[in-house]
Amino acid sequence: MIVILMGVSGSGKTAVGSSLANKDRVPWLCTLHEILIREKSCGVNMILACSSLKRMYRKILTGEQSTVKTDSESCTEQNQEQAQLGCNKEILFVYLHGSIELITKRLQSRKGHFMSSSLLQSQFDTLEPLEGTENYIDISIEKSIPEIVAEIEKDLSWNL
Repeated sequence: MIVILMGVSGSGKTAVGSSLANKDRVPWLCTLHEILIREKSCGVNMILACSSLKRMYRKILTGEQSTVKTDSESCTEQNQEQAQLGCNKEILFVYLHGSIELITKRLQSRKGHFMSSSLLQSQFDTLEPLEGTENYIDISIEKSIPEIVAEIEKDLSWNL
């Protein structure tokens, strides 16, 4: 389903869209978790790009948050193997970080991308820093792509 909110400036498109997206996000994260479990069970290495700005979202992806109820849906209970996906360090979060000025500059240079630079501050405001219990590395986006990839490879237990 694709939803297009329309209306004149000031009619609440951004506010309604943000609220609606927050209600929709949990089932989507549960689906991504199921994909991760499926790929793991097949012995497949996987790279997933997902903003994962909130700690709860990351816990849903790893299975540490096994049941989540929203107004309309709930994720089903995950079995014990699935719930341990994040705890046994099989998922590495790679936090690509940079200043709001650098990222704004990058967004403004993109043509036709869905993310407007005017919405960037809300993403920074929503971001909950990763903490010691999460398996993660911080990487500055001021580095070149080859430097970033090399740094990630250094932390992986499997080869790309």
